[in-house]
Amino acid sequence: MTRCLFLAAAALCAVPVVAQAQDDKLKARCNQLYAMADRALSRRGEGGGGPNMIVQSAGIDCQKGRYEQGIRDLEKVLRAQGYTVPPAP
Repeated sequence: MTRCLFLAAAALCAVPVVAQAQDDKLKARCNQLYAMADRALSRRGEGGGGPNMIVQSAGIDCQKGRYEQGIRDLEKVLRAQGYTVPPAP
C-alpha cells in the first residue's frame, strides 16, 4: 500500500516537469515565429503602414502564455504572405 502511494506521488510530481518542458517548446516556437513575422511583415519605413496588427496581437498572445493561439496566427499570416514557415525546433 505504501509503495502504491509513493508511486502515485512520484507520478504526480513528474507531471509539472513534463508540462513545463512542453510550455518551453511552445514558447520558443512562438518567439521564433514572432521574430520572423515581425521582421518580414512590419513596414517601418517612411510611408509604411506600420506594424502588422495580427503579428502584434500574436506577439501579445505569446507573452501571455497563449502559445497555441499565437503560433496558429503567426503561421497563418506568414503563409498568407507567401513565406515558408520553418519547422519547429
